[in-house]
Amino acid sequence: MKYLHDLVKKQPFTSCLIVIIWILCLMPIPEQVPLKDVPMMDKWTHFVMYGTLCLTIWIEYLKRHKKTNKKRIFLFAIIAPILMSGIIELAQAYCTGGRRSGELLDFAANSIGVGLGNAIGILLGWFRAKV
Repeated sequence: MKYLHDLVKKQPFTSCLIVIIWILCLMPIPEQVPLKDVPMMDKWTHFVMYGTLCLTIWIEYLKRHKKTNKKRIFLFAIIAPILMSGIIELAQAYCTGGRRSGELLDFAANSIGVGLGNAIGILLGWFRAKV
């Protein structure tokens, strides 16, 4: 429990985003969805959610650390979000009573978002090291 408290204290925006993502991904989809006519809107949403999450992880990490621990950032900015994404997709498929469905394409969109968020985060870390 102390580890969770420390994580929330050190990474408050990341923690909030994780909770928001879980809530959004497990709540029932409303009947009237704005922008439902936009092709692949659901996939774009997943892409943006996970890209924003990973970028937030990087920003909060870079604010608190002078030097980047490559193993730690790899674990928390790449592995953990992809793992969370897979768990959410499984929870959607098996724990929502048919109100949501887990999709492989959602997982792929999440993973692409993780990749882009990390690419931007790596660039931020690189620019900070140069300054």
